[in-house]
Amino acid sequence: MTAWRDAKRILCVRLDNMGDVLMTTPAMQALKDSDPSRHLTLLTSSGAAALASHLPMIDTFLTWDAPWVKGNGTGNRTGSSVLPWAQRLQAARFDAAVIFTVYSQNPLPAALLCTMAGIPLRLAHCRENPYQLLSDWVPETEPQTQVRHETQRQLDLVATVGAVPADTRLRFRVQPHDRRAVQRLLQRWHGQGPACGRCVVMHPGATAESRRWPAPRFAEVARTLAEQDGALVLLTGGVGEQALVDGVCRAADHPRVIGIAGELTLGQMGALIEHADLLVSNNSGPVHLSAALGTPVVDLYALTNPQHTPWQVPHRTLFADVPCRYCYKSVCPQQHHRCLNDVEVAQVVAAARELLAGAPAATDALPPLVVPAPVIPPLPPVRASGAMLAT
Repeated sequence: MTAWRDAKRILCVRLDNMGDVLMTTPAMQALKDSDPSRHLTLLTSSGAAALASHLPMIDTFLTWDAPWVKGNGTGNRTGSSVLPWAQRLQAARFDAAVIFTVYSQNPLPAALLCTMAGIPLRLAHCRENPYQLLSDWVPETEPQTQVRHETQRQLDLVATVGAVPADTRLRFRVQPHDRRAVQRLLQRWHGQGPACGRCVVMHPGATAESRRWPAPRFAEVARTLAEQDGALVLLTGGVGEQALVDGVCRAADHPRVIGIAGELTLGQMGALIEHADLLVSNNSGPVHLSAALGTPVVDLYALTNPQHTPWQVPHRTLFADVPCRYCYKSVCPQQHHRCLNDVEVAQVVAAARELLAGAPAATDALPPLVVPAPVIPPLPPVRASGAMLAT
């Protein structure tokens, strides 16, 4: 523990998506809080690179699409990139590295990278014995013994080396220029109809097909909230989701349902969610952004995994329980999408109205993860050979 207390230059490794990085911010803040003089560097994917100016605890950002991580990055994903990165990290002379992974990921490739870089302290959860690849090994207990929220999992990891935060909320810093830009845009958007006191952001997209609630139902919810509740409903998405958002807006057919896909930077998206009264979204990055900014969220939660619900924010998590829950698949293996398709429009509207009325934090809970006991075949009978030993 003394060595970790003395560590001043710490590399945080989180090589997956933006939402995963956001759920790790309390743990990284804990590393900073335990010694404010520390310099924290985050090594992350190109998909999370836009967070660079929005994480106050991170001093330096490094972006790399590692060859062993599934993602949407377009960088060098070949094994030949590993040695140059090890050399680059070695030149930075880090005192310690914390490798953050979900429980289905193997930390050992990143641990090997940090070992090659000569980083003396290396911390991670790991299912198998890492031997010398980790100086600080926290044995993996999920899912057999416990299942934790992803944020709690990472907080528990850094707590083993004495890093405990005073505040466990997710972090996202909104820049003043992004607030000003969004205020100008809101003046324009409010011009589409009478001024209204409610602003609802709706995000109908998601990277994985298995996590998308049907677009026509988003349109019904948007039209209902605009028509009956007087809300300004803003449909967000990336440039690649323009057609999806335009289709939802056409189906909603209401002047206060406005598509803005591709119009916002990440910082402006944060400023918009900070301003909004509510987010309605598939379980995707905006849900965790909303949690970081304290904006209530209706989360259309596909039961692909149990660890990524909204963290410490008023919310309603909507799903239909199914026997095939927690499949960890990007495409529904059963091809029925019932965990989302069985969620009705009326449920989403009711949840939205509860949160717009100031309802308290949710008491809803995901169904339990049932891990079957391993099947151990019986040992074959022992056959004596030769003379029996005398007793």
